[in-house]
Amino acid sequence: MRRRDPRRLIARRRRARARVTLGEPQSEYATDGSIGSKQTAEVTLPRAELDRVWSAEYLERLARTYWHFLSRISLGLLRVLYTETSREVVLLRRPFVLLRFRAPEYETEIDCGSVTWPIEEGLLVAASGRDRGYLRVTVRRSPPTDGSDWITATITSEVVSFYPVIAARIGRWIYNQTQLRVHVIVTNAFLRSLANLELQPSVTGRLVSPASLPRSPAASSGRGEP
Repeated sequence: MRRRDPRRLIARRRRARARVTLGEPQSEYATDGSIGSKQTAEVTLPRAELDRVWSAEYLERLARTYWHFLSRISLGLLRVLYTETSREVVLLRRPFVLLRFRAPEYETEIDCGSVTWPIEEGLLVAASGRDRGYLRVTVRRSPPTDGSDWITATITSEVVSFYPVIAARIGRWIYNQTQLRVHVIVTNAFLRSLANLELQPSVTGRLVSPASLPRSPAASSGRGEP
């Protein structure tokens, strides 16, 4: 096994502006063949830093960072194509559309924000799973602690009611050892990368606004495109 260069580890820790603690991945299987998975990370960072990015604009940028990371970690083999009504994860180029999502749906509350991409279809989706299920990223801040300059935000990535074509045609065990395993590894790597708090600019910037997430109990919702 190749040893990790301690100098790189030290440099990475110096660049990190937050501490990330990963939770245990969770998976569940329904009798109708759908599969769900959830991965969670606790990101502890200076309170002033979280206050600075606690806005709809940065929720949109978090969504954009998710897709940017997917393309980067795959060395460009996977690309995310944007349209007014969809997001397509393609292998190099069309027509190899692995997953097609509808445009994202954003929701924000006083202590929570989420972005949801409804699943449409794709080469990885069984016929019975078209226009069913979704991918969602949620960020929730913990209640303030008096006297502490640090605060924890919990970030969750979950797939709900996904019908993988591999499980339908070959078997669930093969899906678990291939597609699901890769998904868990990539998502965990994405969550770890948030330690640097480097969020990519939005492609369209539809949610760019000086207004922060609501400071009152009233909730608001909106739509945007990362």
